[in-house]
Amino acid sequence: MSAAWKLFVVLGTSLLVVGLLLRLFQGRLGWLGRLPGDLRIGDSVYIPLATCIVLSVVLTIIINVLARIFWK
Repeated sequence: MSAAWKLFVVLGTSLLVVGLLLRLFQGRLGWLGRLPGDLRIGDSVYIPLATCIVLSVVLTIIINVLARIFWK
């Protein structure tokens, strides 16, 4: 199996797990998407700036911790 296929399998599995977790904790994550800094213009335009920054920082920390654990 080439490296690209392994990457696709890991990414697909990760997306599946994240989707399932979001579905399970749907009621408890009500604040996600409604943070201060998320812009809502009228009813049709929504720009989740603060949510994107928070998710980016959290995912960066998780990926760095996993990289240090598995790829020493």
